[in-house]
Amino acid sequence: MIPLSYSLSLGAALFVIGSVGVLSRRNAIIILMSIELMLNGVNVTLIAFSQRLNDLGGQMFALFVIAVAAAEAAVGLAIIIALFRSKATINVDEVNLLKW
Repeated sequence: MIPLSYSLSLGAALFVIGSVGVLSRRNAIIILMSIELMLNGVNVTLIAFSQRLNDLGGQMFALFVIAVAAAEAAVGLAIIIALFRSKATINVDEVNLLKW
């Protein structure tokens, strides 16, 4: 049996690495990957608490988060492809859609 603190530490580490990636990187694809990493950190935490409390609610919620993450990845990649076709860059600093 894995102690709860190990799972929570892993989930927190994944979330922190993902948030640092979102805040420090300027490439849109890496930002999407960092968001996925943050969602996986939350999933590890949900499943750890679900296993600790002997409740399936956390596992069902984790499956819902996985489905939302898959939809987010598909829509995000479609937006990035459309952005690259119109601006020829995926650097988020160089793209400003509100300018005329």
